[in-house]
Amino acid sequence: MKKIQFKLLAAAALAVCSFQVLAQDKPADPPASPVSYNLGVVTEYRYRGLAQSSFKPALQGGVDYTSPSGFYMGTWISTIDWIKDDGKKHTPAGVTTVTDTGSTNLEIDLYGGYKGALSNGGAFDVGVLQYYYPSNQYSKLGSANANANTFEIYGAITAGPITVKYSRSLSNLFGLANSKGSGYLDLSATFDLGNGFSLVPHVGRQNISGAANSVYSYTDWSITVNKDLGNGLSASLMAVQTTNQNNWLSSDDLNNKSKGKGALVAGLKYAF
Repeated sequence: MKKIQFKLLAAAALAVCSFQVLAQDKPADPPASPVSYNLGVVTEYRYRGLAQSSFKPALQGGVDYTSPSGFYMGTWISTIDWIKDDGKKHTPAGVTTVTDTGSTNLEIDLYGGYKGALSNGGAFDVGVLQYYYPSNQYSKLGSANANANTFEIYGAITAGPITVKYSRSLSNLFGLANSKGSGYLDLSATFDLGNGFSLVPHVGRQNISGAANSVYSYTDWSITVNKDLGNGLSASLMAVQTTNQNNWLSSDDLNNKSKGKGALVAGLKYAF
């Protein structure tokens, strides 16, 4: 009986040792890549509530690099129409030659910053962002206009589902002369609804600097439902509205609409 017990104990010990060896030899899961990509399409491109693609679909995509230390950088591109459209609508009556605002139909965003954790369990994000519109000549529209390229700094704090972000322009804001120092305050939240659904309410306030520009300041708000479809694919539906519907900044004479008019925007994105 003692011999049998010894053999059973020896067999058990051998099995444990074999399992440990196999566990140690099993290759570790590969680390997540610091580089990610995304491609998408939306039924129209809205930014801070205002139409950017003349109420038409837009193609979008980007690439991001995130360091384990918290530093990040990336670029994001979207098709647009507003620069060309503004050139057409500002051409004086009776003039057959359309004001040349440049050949650009792209917005290229270049950004970088740092994200970190706060002692109370929240997180922070600080960075810089360059909105670049290749070859734009927006300043040709008149003395109230400047180059459309815009440079901003930003800072954000997240606590639970809520994020507060403030952006400040260190250049003129999207082609509006004498608007340096304009600020955008963004309050948003993300709520997990389960089954791959999330709800994102948002409200923002765009204050535009300059005595002659303050009349263009406005508020925008939206609510977005996102659905994770799996394998990097997601869908979204956003209802958006602004208070900016009846002034020069929001006018779109070519489409007989306000750029800040309420709309439903659907989107599809693939991240990989």
